[in-house]
Amino acid sequence: MMPNRNSDALFLLIQSLEKSEKRHFKLYIKRSSTKEDLKVVQLFDALEKMQDYDEKLLLKRLNNISKPQLANLKTHLYKQVLASLRLLKSADSIDLQLNEQLDYARILYNKGLFLQSLKILEKAREMAIAANKFNFMTQVLSLEKKIETLHITRSMPGKTMQITAEAIKVSEHVTQVSALSNLALHLYTWYIKNGHARNEQDETDVKMFFKENLPAHAFLLKGFYERLYLYQSYTWYAFIRQDFLMYYRYSEKWLTLFDEQPNMIAVETGHFIKGIHNLLNAHFDLRNYEKFQITLKRFESFAKTELATRHDNFRTQTFIYIYSAKINWHLMTGTFEEGLTMVPEMETEMQKLERFIDAHRILVFNYKIASLYFGSRQFAKCIDYLQKIINDNFSLRNDLQCYARLMHLLAHYELGNLDIMDSLIKSVYRYMARMQNLTIVEEEIFGFLRRSFYAGKVKMHEELTILLSKIKHLEKNRFETRAFAYLDIISWLESKVYNTTMSNVINNKYQQSKKRRYQITN
Repeated sequence: MMPNRNSDALFLLIQSLEKSEKRHFKLYIKRSSTKEDLKVVQLFDALEKMQDYDEKLLLKRLNNISKPQLANLKTHLYKQVLASLRLLKSADSIDLQLNEQLDYARILYNKGLFLQSLKILEKAREMAIAANKFNFMTQVLSLEKKIETLHITRSMPGKTMQITAEAIKVSEHVTQVSALSNLALHLYTWYIKNGHARNEQDETDVKMFFKENLPAHAFLLKGFYERLYLYQSYTWYAFIRQDFLMYYRYSEKWLTLFDEQPNMIAVETGHFIKGIHNLLNAHFDLRNYEKFQITLKRFESFAKTELATRHDNFRTQTFIYIYSAKINWHLMTGTFEEGLTMVPEMETEMQKLERFIDAHRILVFNYKIASLYFGSRQFAKCIDYLQKIINDNFSLRNDLQCYARLMHLLAHYELGNLDIMDSLIKSVYRYMARMQNLTIVEEEIFGFLRRSFYAGKVKMHEELTILLSKIKHLEKNRFETRAFAYLDIISWLESKVYNTTMSNVINNKYQQSKKRRYQITN
């Protein structure tokens, strides 16, 4: 399942509308109804009823509209829908409210009502400061300077000193935020393309880039956005390098920032949701079972709030990240069968949201679902989900592309498909070598698989025991155990060596962890 990226923009916009938004649009467009607008309503109704965009069918249904007219009508309708949504949603967004105030100030200025315009700008300034929107302040200050420069407002000279001082402060702030947000974005982009650092060269490159682009005295900055992007930068930096303890610390700082300024949750809801998601991932990587559950419960409670359900984007984000966390819980506790019971419901919901879920997220979900099937020994179903990753045409997550192929190879090995193993081993090995994703762990796995063709039952057990011993010795080396972040190879090998299921092996580790925590607390 992949998003339909070729769908018409207007069609996607109309399909995303809720009942209240459709009703508001109809009222909005009919207030100043013209002959042209009636055609727009007809076009809106026709697009609303379509399951998929089909221009030929659309023209057939709108027999009073020619093909040349359709393009102009679609452009007009697109603008009208956005205008309607802007009116309806302005109260839900501080950015829309601030822009609205600035628009009012400009209208009053153009009418020659300078003092009224300045009053509106003063109100906008207070709103912007309360929401830490200093980037918006540049527009407020620009219009204030224009009014004070071109007209006599009787506020000189004290006002002049205030505006210039504020302009310098805002400029410095915007520069710092821009530098830190650029750093966070570049690191996140690197991760989306490559995943974790593959080798020491990747580590060196990332470290050098981070050092060169981290603003001096970044930790002395006190503003909300400066600290948000600083913590995000360190979060991605740590995650790329598989420094999961640092990843946890900065994910926690990211979320604590919102706890310190709870009003910013409504202002930057998307960043708040992403922060919880990363903290959950950090707990997963460190196997912080108890903290994982506490954070997940907090996330689920937030997902039911009016704020979290206010926009399609927030609803989609919370759905994706909560289900991702639930799957991670089953992966780290070995309850694979239980985790698979969620898949039908999850896929039904994803089908509804598929136009709005990005390709990267679907790639990750397919990999996680495949992991559940692998852990529950349903290898044929595991292969089905891995094929969705292997056969896609998106140049995302080279790491997942590699480890999807490795899991695919292991699934065929488990199924006993020896007739295709030789060609699969060569194919996967070449692919991982080309992507620079071969470590000692993968080399050892490939060596074992090649030898397995000639090993009997007794010899096979010996080979598995040797492989497990070799790999366990590498657990502390991040570059040699990169595979562990994608597939629990050690638990898989332990299940083979000790003649049990992977589910039992992982669940026993979870139960032992609970016992240790109980002994410590008592």
